Amino acid sequence: MGHEFRSTHQADLDATPEEIWQAIATGPGIDSWFMGRADVEPGPDGSVRIDFGGYAPAHDVTAWEPGKRLAYSTEPAPDGRFVAYEFLLEGRDRGSTTLRVVASGFLPGDDWADEFEAMSRGHEMFFQTLFEYLTHFAGRTATPVTAFGPPVANWERAWARLHAELGLSAPVAPGDGVRLRLADGSAEDGVVYYVNADTLGIRTNGALIRFLQGFQGPMIAAHHVFADDAHRHTDDAWQAWLTRVLG
Repeated sequence: MGHEFRSTHQADLDATPEEIWQAIATGPGIDSWFMGRADVEPGPDGSVRIDFGGYAPAHDVTAWEPGKRLAYSTEPAPDGRFVAYEFLLEGRDRGSTTLRVVASGFLPGDDWADEFEAMSRGHEMFFQTLFEYLTHFAGRTATPVTAFGPPVANWERAWARLHAELGLSAPVAPGDGVRLRLADGSAEDGVVYYVNADTLGIRTNGALIRFLQGFQGPMIAAHHVFADDAHRHTDDAWQAWLTRVLG
């Protein structure tokens, strides 16, 4: 038994179609909002490969219309599993654009419902991060950070510890202020830009900081650092940070 899924996210952005195309159709652009590290072979016969913690599926490009439409998809696995993404851009007046993002695919197995719920919440975070990037950091390139915390036995307690570390009180909402203490002891102020049951997104002056509840796994830090001091935000430093807060 399995399930086909489809989700749509749309936003009107103060960015040109060309700026958005750079964000969604180049490796450095995708590195600045999605997850892991991306490598793009451009063109209608090209591919998009995204390496997230050693998992690096290849996505074949199925539509390549610069400034208008981009689509790519994994090949169906023997059990039918695949995921596909489509980006539709419509230019507006005064350099603005309507961006519509569609994620679709097939999840096999009897536990598809739990995986679909986790995937949907993750997609909500990823696409909101894209909108946040285009609003506040358009044209800039980030250094991506990926770190995995210790195993989590109690997610309610793990989120409570994380919120306490960041100076947040429940219920957390977009616009809440954050005080982020980095692994080297320095501190940065930020603001919550997105939150749901499985994710938390924070924007600082130089980074998009994200925490995600791994599906049947640990807490994940998946950040995008735009500041010149990206060397302070290494994968190892953030793994140590997660271990300190959640260990």
